[in-house]
Amino acid sequence: MIPGFQPDGLLPPGLHPATWDEFSQRYGWTEHRHRLLAGIKRALAALKAAGCKRVYIDGSFVTAKKVPNDFDGLWEIAGVNPDLLDPVLKNFNGKREAQKAKYLGELFPLITNPVAMGRTWMEFFQTDRASGKPKGIIVIDIGGTDS
Repeated sequence: MIPGFQPDGLLPPGLHPATWDEFSQRYGWTEHRHRLLAGIKRALAALKAAGCKRVYIDGSFVTAKKVPNDFDGLWEIAGVNPDLLDPVLKNFNGKREAQKAKYLGELFPLITNPVAMGRTWMEFFQTDRASGKPKGIIVIDIGGTDS
């Protein structure tokens, strides 16, 4: 179950597992959010087709913000066949404009070495940019779902 927002509009720190249905019901409360959910769903389907089992969703989409800019995410690389991966998900040029155009958000492979300001992606995604405080992110298992 996805916990409620803290007073600052963020999720409590930690990894919060959710099914696709829980996730889409919780975060699809406006037309704009429905549009972003459709992009997330397309991205998850592309990742699943390449063998991905789990994704982590972050960004303003998983906050109390009524009109989030987009979504950000990480995807686990274990089991992914790079030959089956949508080339757009491997394209990080131009501030990931191709990903934003196709999926309405950005997704990064989850690697464990430091990549962002001396932190791993997982550490970076679990820190609020504005305050520096820890925050939560959503984990969706797509390995055995129809996401």
